[in-house]
Amino acid sequence: MSFEVFEKLEAKVQQAIDTITLLQMEIEELKEKNHSLSQEVHNAAGNHEALVRENQHLKEEQHAWQDRLRALLGKMEEV
Repeated sequence: MSFEVFEKLEAKVQQAIDTITLLQMEIEELKEKNHSLSQEVHNAAGNHEALVRENQHLKEEQHAWQDRLRALLGKMEEV
Protein backbone atom coordinates (compact mmCIF):
# COMPACT_ATOMS: atom_id res chain seq x y z
CA MET A 1 0.00 0.00 0.00
CA SER A 2 2.75 2.48 0.85
CA PHE A 3 4.43 1.57 -2.43
CA GLU A 4 1.32 2.78 -4.32
CA VAL A 5 1.35 6.03 -2.34
CA PHE A 6 5.03 6.45 -3.16
CA GLU A 7 4.32 5.87 -6.87
CA LYS A 8 1.51 8.43 -6.81
CA LEU A 9 3.78 10.90 -5.05
CA GLU A 10 6.55 10.24 -7.55
CA ALA A 11 4.12 10.82 -10.44
CA LYS A 12 2.99 14.12 -8.92
CA VAL A 13 6.59 15.21 -8.40
CA GLN A 14 7.40 14.33 -12.01
CA GLN A 15 4.32 16.24 -13.19
CA ALA A 16 5.43 19.24 -11.12
CA ILE A 17 8.93 19.05 -12.63
CA ASP A 18 7.48 18.87 -16.14
CA THR A 19 5.23 21.85 -15.44
CA ILE A 20 8.14 23.85 -14.02
CA THR A 21 10.28 23.01 -17.06
CA LEU A 22 7.54 24.13 -19.44
CA LEU A 23 7.02 27.34 -17.49
CA GLN A 24 10.76 28.06 -17.54
CA MET A 25 10.78 27.60 -21.31
CA GLU A 26 7.80 29.91 -21.63
CA ILE A 27 9.55 32.50 -19.45
CA GLU A 28 12.61 32.37 -21.71
CA GLU A 29 10.46 32.81 -24.81
CA LEU A 30 8.68 35.75 -23.22
CA LYS A 31 11.99 37.33 -22.22
CA GLU A 32 13.22 37.04 -25.80
CA LYS A 33 9.98 38.51 -27.14
CA ASN A 34 10.17 41.32 -24.60
CA HIS A 35 13.74 42.08 -25.66
CA SER A 36 12.72 42.07 -29.32
CA LEU A 37 9.78 44.39 -28.66
CA SER A 38 12.01 46.71 -26.63
CA GLN A 39 14.36 46.97 -29.59
CA GLU A 40 11.43 47.70 -31.91
CA VAL A 41 10.24 50.46 -29.58
CA HIS A 42 13.75 51.93 -29.44
CA ASN A 43 14.02 51.85 -33.24
CA ALA A 44 10.58 53.39 -33.64
CA ALA A 45 11.51 56.19 -31.24
CA GLY A 46 14.66 56.86 -33.25
CA ASN A 47 12.67 56.91 -36.47
CA HIS A 48 10.15 59.27 -34.90
CA GLU A 49 12.89 61.67 -33.84
CA ALA A 50 14.42 61.59 -37.33
CA LEU A 51 11.03 62.29 -38.91
CA VAL A 52 10.39 65.18 -36.53
CA ARG A 53 13.77 66.71 -37.45
CA GLU A 54 13.11 66.20 -41.16
CA ASN A 55 9.65 67.73 -40.82
CA GLN A 56 11.10 70.76 -39.05
CA HIS A 57 13.76 71.16 -41.75
CA LEU A 58 11.14 70.94 -44.50
CA LYS A 59 8.96 73.51 -42.76
CA GLU A 60 11.92 75.88 -42.53
CA GLU A 61 12.65 75.30 -46.20
CA GLN A 62 9.03 75.99 -47.08
CA HIS A 63 9.08 79.26 -45.12
CA ALA A 64 12.30 80.29 -46.88
CA TRP A 65 10.76 79.62 -50.28
CA GLN A 66 7.60 81.50 -49.31
CA ASP A 67 9.70 84.48 -48.24
CA ARG A 68 11.66 84.42 -51.50
CA LEU A 69 8.44 84.14 -53.51
CA ARG A 70 6.89 87.06 -51.65
CA ALA A 71 10.02 89.12 -52.29
CA LEU A 72 9.88 88.30 -56.01
CA LEU A 73 6.15 89.12 -56.16
CA GLY A 74 6.88 92.40 -54.40
CA LYS A 75 9.51 93.27 -56.98
CA MET A 76 7.13 92.36 -59.82
CA GLU A 77 4.47 94.66 -58.41
CA GLU A 78 7.00 97.50 -58.29
CA VAL A 79 7.65 97.11 -62.02
